[in-house]
Amino acid sequence: VGGQTNAMIFADRLEYQSNEGDSVLLWDAQGWVGDDINKLWIKTEGEYLSNDGAFEEAEVQALYSRAISPYFDLQLGYRYDIEPDPERHFAVFGVQGLAPYWFEVDAAAFVSDDGDVSARLEAEYELFLTQKLILQPRAELDFAVQDVPELGIGSGLSTAEAGLRLRYEFRREFAPYIGVSWRRAFGETADFTRADGEDV
Repeated sequence: VGGQTNAMIFADRLEYQSNEGDSVLLWDAQGWVGDDINKLWIKTEGEYLSNDGAFEEAEVQALYSRAISPYFDLQLGYRYDIEPDPERHFAVFGVQGLAPYWFEVDAAAFVSDDGDVSARLEAEYELFLTQKLILQPRAELDFAVQDVPELGIGSGLSTAEAGLRLRYEFRREFAPYIGVSWRRAFGETADFTRADGEDV
């Protein structure tokens, strides 16, 4: 059941960001292999600080995904955080798919090897200005159940990010873009950030 096996790899975001002299290389890519019902997903995202010559964040996820409706998949698996130090391991439980009005949604809960519980919600939408010119709003929210002081994470809503990107699809496989992005820390996460001498 499920039909022919296929595979796909794509990078949602592969970009250079500049903010008040700080340069960041960011990636957010994923791929899958499987059929209409069952898939193996690999996801990776992170940030490289070119000024410091070091990774700020880097993670990889391996997930079993099963279709639970025509528009949504249930996902279970493993997440490995390479950075920030110390390395961390997580169990993952999430859903991914198309919400009403064609919003792409990726929501997941994480339980670390230390028992810390967190969650992430990502949503984006594609607005076709022409057949090739596409405006894409995107938002991401991160939540934590417990404080994790060694990583500068406070309980509750920890960070929020919003972005707006305008891309031109020369081909479906190649679509360069420009955009703006806003990010802010909240609550105790903001307090930890300020204590480290950084802007929230």
